[in-house]
Amino acid sequence: MKAGQIAKAYIAGPADTAYQDEITMMLRDLLRQVIKVREPRVLAVIDEPANGLELAPDLIEHALQVIGIWLQLLNIAEENAAMRNRRQMENRSGPDQVPGSFSHAFATVAAANVPPEAVQKALDTVDVQPTITAHPTEAKRVTVLEIHRRIYLKLYELESPRWTPRERAGLLKSLRTEIDLLWLTGEIRLEKPTVEQEIHWGLHFFREALFDRTGSLCDMLEAALQRHYPETPCRVRPPLRYSSWIGGDRDGNPFVTVDVTRYALKENREAVLARLDHRLNDLAQLVSLSSQEVSFPPAFLERLQNQAALAGAADTITARNVHEPFRQFFTALRHRLAATFQPHAKATGFRDTGELIGELLAAEETLAQMQSVSLASTLVRPVRWEVETFGFRTVSLDIRQNTTVINRVLMEIWRKLNPLDPGEGPQSGTPAWQAWIETELDKPLGFLPQFRGVSEEARELLGLLGLIRETIDGPDRQAIGAFILSMTQSASDVLGLYLLAKFAGLFADETARETCRIRVVPLFETIDDLRAAPQIMRDLLAHPLVRNSVAANGGRQEVMLGYSDSNKDGGFFCASFELFEAQRGLIRIGRDAGVSISFFHGRGGSVSRGGAPTGRAIAAQPAGTIDGHMRVTEQGEVVSSKFANRGTAQHNLEILAASVFVHTLKSIDEPELKVNREHQSAVEWIAKASFSHYRKLAEDRALLDYFHQASPVEELANLKLGSRPARRFGAKGIGDLRAIPWVFAWSQNRHLLTGWYGLGYAFDDFLVPRGAEGMTLLRDMFNRSRGFRLAVDEVEKSLYLADMDVAEQYAGLVTDRTSAERLFALIRHEHQRTSRTILELTGEKRLCERFDGLQRRFERVRPMVDQANRWQVQLLKETRQGNGGDKLMMPLLMTMNCVATGLGWTG
Repeated sequence: MKAGQIAKAYIAGPADTAYQDEITMMLRDLLRQVIKVREPRVLAVIDEPANGLELAPDLIEHALQVIGIWLQLLNIAEENAAMRNRRQMENRSGPDQVPGSFSHAFATVAAANVPPEAVQKALDTVDVQPTITAHPTEAKRVTVLEIHRRIYLKLYELESPRWTPRERAGLLKSLRTEIDLLWLTGEIRLEKPTVEQEIHWGLHFFREALFDRTGSLCDMLEAALQRHYPETPCRVRPPLRYSSWIGGDRDGNPFVTVDVTRYALKENREAVLARLDHRLNDLAQLVSLSSQEVSFPPAFLERLQNQAALAGAADTITARNVHEPFRQFFTALRHRLAATFQPHAKATGFRDTGELIGELLAAEETLAQMQSVSLASTLVRPVRWEVETFGFRTVSLDIRQNTTVINRVLMEIWRKLNPLDPGEGPQSGTPAWQAWIETELDKPLGFLPQFRGVSEEARELLGLLGLIRETIDGPDRQAIGAFILSMTQSASDVLGLYLLAKFAGLFADETARETCRIRVVPLFETIDDLRAAPQIMRDLLAHPLVRNSVAANGGRQEVMLGYSDSNKDGGFFCASFELFEAQRGLIRIGRDAGVSISFFHGRGGSVSRGGAPTGRAIAAQPAGTIDGHMRVTEQGEVVSSKFANRGTAQHNLEILAASVFVHTLKSIDEPELKVNREHQSAVEWIAKASFSHYRKLAEDRALLDYFHQASPVEELANLKLGSRPARRFGAKGIGDLRAIPWVFAWSQNRHLLTGWYGLGYAFDDFLVPRGAEGMTLLRDMFNRSRGFRLAVDEVEKSLYLADMDVAEQYAGLVTDRTSAERLFALIRHEHQRTSRTILELTGEKRLCERFDGLQRRFERVRPMVDQANRWQVQLLKETRQGNGGDKLMMPLLMTMNCVATGLGWTG
């Protein structure tokens, strides 16, 4: 399938715009009713946002409230309409025609003549892990999310034609009440969220949607296989598991302590235990087969006696529900589940998740023997799938820390181990440093050392490793995920963590020399780090300890790729190229070392942080780089947009898993993913040129002041988005600013240059000496290369959402007018240059002509976003002049929310 065909395949057919217009008008009328009661003086803003210019200053906050609520309601209406559209498409044309569905995916797989054996191998091995993160990009409170969900459900109810006029009026009244609650609740957090609150925010999506949709997702997978591979019964297992960073990511976040991580593990565990207890109770209520009506296999009755005894309440259990063995059986499992994390309970808890899975599987097999296959598949099997997916943990909690912290703690330990050495010890990153680490790793460890008198930082890190050991020794070792090392720049950075793990008792062998029990994942973030990654991994995989540890922890070395920081470092197009090249190089290194490499993609919501349509982004990955295993971050506002509602959650999860299946089964043979030397040479040339031009801007001495003054980046700290500080280690330079506020600020001021700057210059440099032949080559790449087309498409979207007239208003805030005018002229000219070349390349007359949905949505909200921008500029000016004091802060923060909601991401 060519690059253009892939792009079209993921546009879900003609939308029912009439229905969306209908519910939009209905919501507008209901909001107008609320405004008339709450603050009628701002009613005109909902009809024409520019009317806000005539409002008195004391009404701006209420006007922004109107815009903010209306943008939220539009998003909910669009989500409802999209879900309805997918249902109608399936009804009209069948499941094979729904882009991103399992049926659509396996239709393409079967059409490519992929044999059933290869499909079954993929089913047995595919492991897709969405990873929930609480980056400082989510502005919505859980209270607001709950209101949004109730509004969504009311819209769903109103779709039904069964209501009488009286009943429909009651539903509309309830909907108006929810909109009134939105007005009265307020979206802005008054206090910065704690990590504990973020943990509850993340678990909200599991309780509302993700727990519920696991079984149905597997059912849809099974139905697709039966449809396209009917001759071969395929064994289905859940293709998805979940991970999280919330409460485990301490990179630059001083609020994530050992106690907080322990709390996260506890809350994650209790969430799923409550869910499983509920599910087992349902089974005890529903599976009511009576021994007076049907014969039970003796083996199952014996198993029941054993489980009742292990439950510590055999007499009580067997005295209830007499003649109903399954009810007794599932009740016994409930008792054992409750005792699993209670060491002094009368019952014997489960040793691990595998034991509970085995008991549920035995119940399924017994029902099958009793000619009750349907009961087994519809009632018991979905519960087993939930245990296989969520275990006793809900999510695997990743731990993330910066390598600088690891190395500082190691240096303290070096001093403890070498008290008589007068020197400072070897410097981290040097050959002498690596030699010391390797020597210590090779020494047998007879007992665990106790390092006393170390810094608080060292105590925290060593305490964290102790908590990891305690957790993986428990009933669900997968409660702890990977230990991710930010800013990995050498093999010694990774080996240093192995050494700390050794000192913490996290090795499996007696002498602590051969196998580490934790999964260590290097994270490569900057352009230089991505380029160095293959050699670093070559050095690492040369160590028997590393290879042994990889083999003992699933057989795959995971590598994380940072999209946000690489983009901030080198610009969007260069970062995209380097990310692809790093994957290709790492796969080769792994193949040479006999170790499978899998990738963890640290993507965000915006283009500048790797955001792109899921199906297309996966389809464009280099051939053979997924191989059934993929992790991807779901960050901030992306989580609520994808997983707040069950139908939408199921659709997004299905796209993710189905795309991984297709890439795994087809990518090696697809011509669009084969490396074309002419295309490769051209892309490499353009990437280097774009990097050079982007760096020229990034290193401009005046840019730092321009960035701070022509954006709300400093005021961003007051928007209570997340628990993590905006800067690493409190530094003030652009290099130390986190990528997320970097993107946020350039989005807020409508420059959006992080998604396109440098590419126009690069295209010009490429085309001037080549003339018409150069453009012919670019068009050939656009039509035949998925990766290049995806990059061009995402650049085009950023150019479209940017607005140089609005951006110029922000440039007017910069006090150094000479520098501001010079820099803005560069930016505007590059926007024009890049837009011109993109249009020539795609054959369009205007930007985003090919993306009807995006264009239709944004043109609907553009006037409101533009007005929020105008107010933001005005409020920034007044705030910085010291006028108005704290009373201006709330409306300023509301403008940020409005712009972020209108653009569809906060960063």
